[in-house]
Amino acid sequence: MGTVYSDNQYHIDMKEGDVGKYVILPGDPKRCEKIAQHFDKPVLVADNREYVTYTGYLEGEKVSVTSTGIGGASAAIAIEELVNIGADTFIRVGTSGGMDVNVMGGDLVIATGAIRMEGTTKEYAPIEFPAVADFNVTNALVKAANNLNKRHHVGVVQCKDSFYGQHSPERKPVGYELLNKWDAWMKMGTLASEMESAALFIVSAYRKVRAGAIFNVIANQERRKLGLDDPQEHDTEAAIVTAIEALRILIKEDNQ
Repeated sequence: MGTVYSDNQYHIDMKEGDVGKYVILPGDPKRCEKIAQHFDKPVLVADNREYVTYTGYLEGEKVSVTSTGIGGASAAIAIEELVNIGADTFIRVGTSGGMDVNVMGGDLVIATGAIRMEGTTKEYAPIEFPAVADFNVTNALVKAANNLNKRHHVGVVQCKDSFYGQHSPERKPVGYELLNKWDAWMKMGTLASEMESAALFIVSAYRKVRAGAIFNVIANQERRKLGLDDPQEHDTEAAIVTAIEALRILIKEDNQ
């Protein structure tokens, strides 16, 4: 482990055959083992920088989980290199903060698209090009959430580069801009805020592969501001099992 071969991808330290076509993408490397436990015969195949990968099987099909680290820049690297070695279907399983007041901690959010308030995607596509999830992957996630009776919301999420820009915008030199834009996202019905989906959707569009995203909502700062009940849920298992069910659905559909 850790030996770099000439045909290995530079950052994820893997080559063709190490991963399946279907890959789950958490941010946190420590979440990979938890996700891999849902696979048949999972094996740790790489551990380099923020990129940890396990490969196993679902429905007889080779599948993998690779962590992307925090933010769009490292996520884009993972996606580019995974596509280079044969992956073509991605589901991001992440955490988020609720924005719409109907979204509560413990709920799931399935993204149809992402607001590109980050920097990575600007080096791929003009800002006018939308960051949109793959229709079939999104449908599989919605179907999975319904099958498992998980409370979920489907819609647009906000994607940013600065965690503390979201949580203490008034302390930032450009707080006037952060607060004004946050107000706009709220008025447009944005469901939740996170950090990787815009890069996932834009890079996947560029590479002509499929991508979707599902998030565990940890809490909702807007509910807290209004004095509403604001439960907190840090366990990502509900999002994980929903993503696993969605992969099973996609594998069966693809094999028909």
